[in-house]
Amino acid sequence: MPEKIFIFDTTLRDGEQSPGASMNMQEKFRLAQQLVLLNVDIIEAGFPIASTGDFECVKNIADNIKGAQIAGLARCSKQDIDRAWEALKNGENPRIHTFLATSDIHMHYKLKMDREQVLALAIESVKYAAQYTSNVEFSAEDASRSDLDFVCQVFEAVIKAGATTLNFPDTTGYALPDEFGAKIAYLIKNIPNIDKAVLSVHCHNDLGLAVANSLAAINNGARQVECTINGLGERAGNTAMEEIVMAIRTRADQLPVHTDIVTEHIHPSSRLVSTITGMPVQPNKAIVGANAFAHESGIHQDGVLKERTTYEIMNPSDIGLTKGNLVLGKHSGRHALKDRIEVMGYSLSNEELDRVFIRFKTLADVRKEIFDEDVEAIIMDEIIQIPEVFELVSLGVMSGSMKLPTASVRLKVEGEEREGAAIGVGPIDATYRTIAQLTGTSSKLLFFSVSSITGGTDAQGDVLVRIEDKGRVVIGYGLDPDIITAAGKAYLNGLNRLVYLQKEAGKNSN
Repeated sequence: MPEKIFIFDTTLRDGEQSPGASMNMQEKFRLAQQLVLLNVDIIEAGFPIASTGDFECVKNIADNIKGAQIAGLARCSKQDIDRAWEALKNGENPRIHTFLATSDIHMHYKLKMDREQVLALAIESVKYAAQYTSNVEFSAEDASRSDLDFVCQVFEAVIKAGATTLNFPDTTGYALPDEFGAKIAYLIKNIPNIDKAVLSVHCHNDLGLAVANSLAAINNGARQVECTINGLGERAGNTAMEEIVMAIRTRADQLPVHTDIVTEHIHPSSRLVSTITGMPVQPNKAIVGANAFAHESGIHQDGVLKERTTYEIMNPSDIGLTKGNLVLGKHSGRHALKDRIEVMGYSLSNEELDRVFIRFKTLADVRKEIFDEDVEAIIMDEIIQIPEVFELVSLGVMSGSMKLPTASVRLKVEGEEREGAAIGVGPIDATYRTIAQLTGTSSKLLFFSVSSITGGTDAQGDVLVRIEDKGRVVIGYGLDPDIITAAGKAYLNGLNRLVYLQKEAGKNSN
């Protein structure tokens, strides 16, 4: 049996550190549930000492999520470790993940410590964490730019102190694959007690090499990969979980290892992360991009029709993409929809299914054909919800080459109906101006994106906005067959997120 590679998913911690990708408690919990469906081994739920909100999110996940180890990050500080354990203690085999930089540049400029001090603090912190749990991970921050003999010294010592997982991060995405693989081989050869711990890697993608470096590490003995869905993360992101997993699955001839990931949940997980964070997946992104299994070339199309493997090295169904999309319409019942949703890899409660079914029937009344992508978009829109302080009641626009763009909007603001109108440069600008007047907000629109969920002139409009108010940046998501209405919904969704975060910040400051 090939050796197992443990998948340590840090989408909820390192992924959330991507600018504009912050998640609220409900969103983090929903994503943690999806990670369990994926069957990841470890879920790094957050950095408990970072804020009261982060602590509560980690605690909520540890208290209620079963089926994966729950990890919390902590600096090499007793206060950090205490706070992490308080959040994690009710979790399933909880893991304290503590870290300390080992590179000369970090020690000199950031820590203001010498090697002896770093070594002593690492040992002390791991011993302290090990009093709470036998599941302790130690990370040598900026390890790829550290002196390898010093890293070996630190790793040998923290294993003796109680660490059961050792993480060798490429924190700045600096390493090259051959070089990184050789470093892993050096560690295994020169740490006498390395057999008593799992060697892990955490690679960043600054040079576009995070996945390549992680694969090189696996081939040289690493047995845990720290990664995120869609490669989400700071700067250029982290190792993409879906790429690592599918590379191992597809190239078993060169990678004699396996993961326990249920790959059929990869595509739904990717969509969920994209929707929650507002970070769209580029069309040509490996594995989960819209074009990953698309063939436009006539030669390619002819080959795939004759034999799929001529141009496809993976089966789309392996990641949760289904065929036979033209099966749902206005005559389809709740049972048929439920069956399709389960085939797509989603598990909804009866209450969630009821909400999705209502939206589905509404859409089916104006669309002849309902595609899987339409159903998926409805699921995302209905399930990832926040309280609606501002709710769209009606929207009408007047525009054209000979008309001044005007929008008339009726909203519910905390249950009270308000109505107004404004003119703008175009119909969407007029709509946003009217909404700003009615809500009394002055947020700044940073990003606006509109796309079609499926083909055809009756396709649903998918609008994503990023807005900023008083330094807080959020995303808004709107879906509707009418593109102006979708834009209005997206803007209101973003404003509701801002109100929610402001209220949460007020609670945390009390």
